[in-house]
Amino acid sequence: MLGKFINDLDDPQVVLDLVAALDAPDLLARIGRAAAAAGQTPSAYLAVSVRTFVDTASDDAWVQLVGIMNRAADPSLAAMRAIVEAVLPAEGKR
Repeated sequence: MLGKFINDLDDPQVVLDLVAALDAPDLLARIGRAAAAAGQTPSAYLAVSVRTFVDTASDDAWVQLVGIMNRAADPSLAAMRAIVEAVLPAEGKR
């Protein structure tokens, strides 16, 4: 399920649905700012960022991610929250 979620991030509606599901009001603005700085659309920026995380995450990051997923009612959503927070930390968390 997580793999499908990641594959579908190129769809702007999937990104909007993810932002809504994560209930992180500032997330869309963070994605927009980062995308503009990179010269990409928000969905493309998020897709590339998440896929880069998946491709380059350390073993420790994966162990943490698996732990988060094991404790969550919705493992895919919990994993996406953790990944998005890692690639787009909120202001003051950098």
